[in-house]
Amino acid sequence: MAVSLTRTAVRVFIGGLGLCAAITIASAQDAAAPKAPAEQGAAGATGANPPSSDDVKQIKLTDEQVTRFIAAQTDLASIASKIQAAGDKPDSALQAELEGIATKHGFTNFAELDDVAANISIVMAGLDATTGNFVDPVDALKKERDDVQKDNSIPEADKKQLLDELNEAISTTPKLQYKENVDLVKAHRAEIEKALQ
Repeated sequence: MAVSLTRTAVRVFIGGLGLCAAITIASAQDAAAPKAPAEQGAAGATGANPPSSDDVKQIKLTDEQVTRFIAAQTDLASIASKIQAAGDKPDSALQAELEGIATKHGFTNFAELDDVAANISIVMAGLDATTGNFVDPVDALKKERDDVQKDNSIPEADKKQLLDELNEAISTTPKLQYKENVDLVKAHRAEIEKALQ
């Protein structure tokens, strides 16, 4: 069975493999941009856009899955340029390579690794870079939308565009289903960030 490289995988594995940076890059490409929160400093959130609800199968993460995800990053980094070049349409050789990396690190297949990556990214997107506190990305986007609505210094045309983008992001960003994933990802946060550099 061929594995399709989802936008989630591209978000997580591209460009130096920085998780939040990769999410932000993909977000800009998707134009669902909570660029506004990132640029305007949304309180409590990183401003990174997590995968949309269409891309994510939310799962309850295990410590073992997170550890194996971290371990897989070295191998994924070695083919990052191939992944980036393939976009959403990897050839069979790249699919086989991704499958091989996934199984080498104890995943059933690449789809499982991709699901783990997406669920980690949802939590990472909601972690405050300074305090480490988690704010659900949907709640952070709603707060940013409220702040934009109240800000009279933003020209009306710009405000409308920002609000449209924020409303689109709110409608496509998944709420975190498994709250226990937050503590698990936080416990491995330093390792995840180091592995994704």
